[in-house]
Amino acid sequence: MARNAEKAMTTLARWRAAKEVESGEKERRPYLASECSDLPKCEKFRLEIIREISKKVAQIQNAGLGEFRIRDLNDEINKLLREKRHWENQISSLGGPHYRRYGPKMFDAEGREVPGNRGYKYFGAAKDLPGVRELFEQDPPPPPRKTRGELMKDIDAEYYGYRDDEDGVLIPLEEKIERAALQKAVQEWREKMARDGRIIPDDDEEDDDIYPLSGPAREAAEDAKSRAAENPDPLGLLAPRFTAHVPVPTQQDVQEALLQKRKLELLQKYTVDD
Repeated sequence: MARNAEKAMTTLARWRAAKEVESGEKERRPYLASECSDLPKCEKFRLEIIREISKKVAQIQNAGLGEFRIRDLNDEINKLLREKRHWENQISSLGGPHYRRYGPKMFDAEGREVPGNRGYKYFGAAKDLPGVRELFEQDPPPPPRKTRGELMKDIDAEYYGYRDDEDGVLIPLEEKIERAALQKAVQEWREKMARDGRIIPDDDEEDDDIYPLSGPAREAAEDAKSRAAENPDPLGLLAPRFTAHVPVPTQQDVQEALLQKRKLELLQKYTVDD
């Protein structure tokens, strides 16, 4: 089979060579697409470029070619792709079909384009070259966002601060800060009074009564003060007081009234009416 295939290929090769001889010398593709104004020739040159691209794309799939050869092949493929675009523009300008707008993009789809480097693509083994693989590494996906129900699952009274006073740490700290703030405010007030030239009373001195009592009112106040000193109320005299506006009977008066009522009932029961 291999010998027959070799013979067939040899025959095919001879036939193609004979056809080329009959058709004359092979026409060379112009360097610039704008130099060709014949639409059929532009179509032929475009097909030649496509065949060259297909051949080089098949070659670059072999990772054993070496880094330098793979880079050269990738550069040649990108160069041919640019040249193909130029010929397609020339064809559309001559009234031919718009390949860039309606034609298939099978060659562009085989390459991967680096983000931020528009136009240059990597094919086959070129995508795994050192320095190129890192360009295509994607960022890790962001962590999934929690739903409102999942967030509210861990919220309790402690989240809103209702249990801050139960640990026995917050209240002493607040009292300490409150005393410091009070001392600072008093100190500022004393400094302000001193700057204004006012007299600052000492803390140990009692303020003089600007409305002194005299006569019976003074005696009543002193009497009430002495009674409070003899019988101090630990609750601060907060117990309720009741004032009786009618005479309240004692226990003995109640017993006498019940006895008198019982006597009347017996008299009414055993006595005869006149």
